[in-house]
Amino acid sequence: MPEGHTIHRLAQDLTKRFAAGPVRVGSPQGRFGESAGLLDGRVMDGASAHGKHLFVGFGGGGWIHVHLGLFGKVALGDTPAPAPTDTVRLHLLNDTSYMELRGPTACALITEPEKRAIHERLGPDPLRRVDLDGNDPERAWARISRSRTTVAALLMDQKVIAGVGNVYRAEVLFRHGIDPYRAGRDLSRAEWDAIWADLVALMREGVRLGRIDTVRPEHLPEAMGRAPRVDDHGGEVYVYRRATMPCHLCGSEIRTASLAARNLFWCPGCQKA
Repeated sequence: MPEGHTIHRLAQDLTKRFAAGPVRVGSPQGRFGESAGLLDGRVMDGASAHGKHLFVGFGGGGWIHVHLGLFGKVALGDTPAPAPTDTVRLHLLNDTSYMELRGPTACALITEPEKRAIHERLGPDPLRRVDLDGNDPERAWARISRSRTTVAALLMDQKVIAGVGNVYRAEVLFRHGIDPYRAGRDLSRAEWDAIWADLVALMREGVRLGRIDTVRPEHLPEAMGRAPRVDDHGGEVYVYRRATMPCHLCGSEIRTASLAARNLFWCPGCQKA
């Protein structure tokens, strides 16, 4: 499932390509057909994201709400657009650009109150303004500081923090030397503030680069004289998907286990219980 930085970057790209002009809206698959008919030819205001949720605004026409889930895919490019197939749930087109959406968990036309309800059930997002839709990290701290749940599970709970996925979870805990099995209530306020600030910086960089890089400059391959990471996800990381490999810092074997229905990765040497 794409992490929050991917959705924020997509929102930026959609706004750049389609905002402030009329957009042809279609649904070759048909499942979004009725709503597409209501929006076809309208002017798009722009797109935004909250966590892993994408919102595409059409003024008085409402919002297209998209959640890619595990299988959703987006193709975005310059015209001429390829002939749409019957697997395309949502098709956007103007004179210069096209977008195709396939296989999302959610793709629905919603009203402003429905959009507000989605924001209200999500936790603060490190990539959104603090003053926007109650996007205050204090809300996350209030829940984390009282919870007996592991900090690794809390970081993946979108009601606590929106947008953090498996990669950022593993990497930010490593960067701060925190055992993933520590209870949320056992985090200090200083540790939480450092985690939040680091997520803001890392995820902004993820939006800018279009990939996740979490390794500090002094630990990059060229600085340490090690081979670069070879992985279809790209980017340099400390522990994610490095199970049984040696830690870049202490040499301990990276461990993995299932937690919150996802594979957790951590270094027992650098993240002591």
